[in-house]
Amino acid sequence: MTGAVRTERWRNVAILGAAQALAASAGPLVTLSGGIVGQSLAPSPMLATLPITALVIGLASAAVPASHLMRRIGRRAGFVTGAAVSAVAAIMAAGATAAGSFWAFCTATFIMGAAGACAAQYRFAAAESVDARHTGRAVSLVLVGGIIAGALGPEIGRRGRYLFETEFSGAFVVVAVVQLVALGLLAGIRMPPAAAEPGSRVHVPVRAFFARPSFVLAVVAAAGAAAVMSFLMTATPISMHVHDAHSIDDAAFVIQSHVVAMFAPSLVTGWLVDRFGLRQMMAAGALVLGAAIATTASSHAVWAYWIGLVLLGLGWNLLFIGATVLLTRSYAPAERFRAQGLNDVSVFSSQAIASLASGAALYRFGWVAMSLAAAPILLLVLTLIVTTKRKIAS
Repeated sequence: MTGAVRTERWRNVAILGAAQALAASAGPLVTLSGGIVGQSLAPSPMLATLPITALVIGLASAAVPASHLMRRIGRRAGFVTGAAVSAVAAIMAAGATAAGSFWAFCTATFIMGAAGACAAQYRFAAAESVDARHTGRAVSLVLVGGIIAGALGPEIGRRGRYLFETEFSGAFVVVAVVQLVALGLLAGIRMPPAAAEPGSRVHVPVRAFFARPSFVLAVVAAAGAAAVMSFLMTATPISMHVHDAHSIDDAAFVIQSHVVAMFAPSLVTGWLVDRFGLRQMMAAGALVLGAAIATTASSHAVWAYWIGLVLLGLGWNLLFIGATVLLTRSYAPAERFRAQGLNDVSVFSSQAIASLASGAALYRFGWVAMSLAAAPILLLVLTLIVTTKRKIAS
């Protein structure tokens, strides 16, 4: 690989990281505002987290179509399309809050989630841009953009909450503008159209993927990390602000800290994976998630929410990045779009179920009991990591 080609490929990684910082801000904004808006507009308190769940369902339902879209029109066109749709959906969300329509708001967050399925492919585009030995670092560098997104989304929500007369309408207008800026950046990446690659249309049966122990471990670990993270994170603003009467500033700070903790470790996670191996880092991630559950269940104080959600973000990072790198090693190049689609639909489906369940669990059983209810998922992931016989290359 010539120096010019190498520079071009890392340029793609840099652009994708910057786009991640902007485009991914929509998710934290919905996380902060969705439950609060839902609490005031939903026909039942048990549906308060439905706007957040709709976001995740959008991600899940669009995961496979997004991978097919990338294959047909290429990464760049697919990413630009996703950013444009996200901007339109954010304007729809602003209009729905202004109109006081719960179902229109849920529809808007669903479309924002569907658009986010395109952004979820940034990490795969980064992995494809560099040599195989640098895959972990490329994925980590793109996810580092989430540090900015994690601070930006809640900050937009906090400052734009009363920008217009209706609560949070202005925040969604601002995030729409941010999506358009991301669109401009994404137009600058240079990747060959996926459909032009030899063998890219090879059809591999789903059962063939799930017959591979490494693929199964990657999918279960990523889905488990997403489920535990979503289950606790989704309910946090409602539990803090509505049930425990902590301020919206405290809730925003906790969510900001959590999302930053999800992505800040990416500065070193790729190196840690290369240094210590996938299995070890994935196991460490699951154990940190367990510590997060124990902390959140220990108290209703702001410090417990903060420490628990920071640990939740860190554990997700270690387990999710390890699972992503393992996934890229479990399929041939010609199988990548189908494998990535199967992985993402599994991850986002588990996240959607967890998000919806969190609102009902919080309403019926309270914060402590719902926190402890996430523990069995981690036990499953740890058991699979320990018992997998296939040697995982590190």
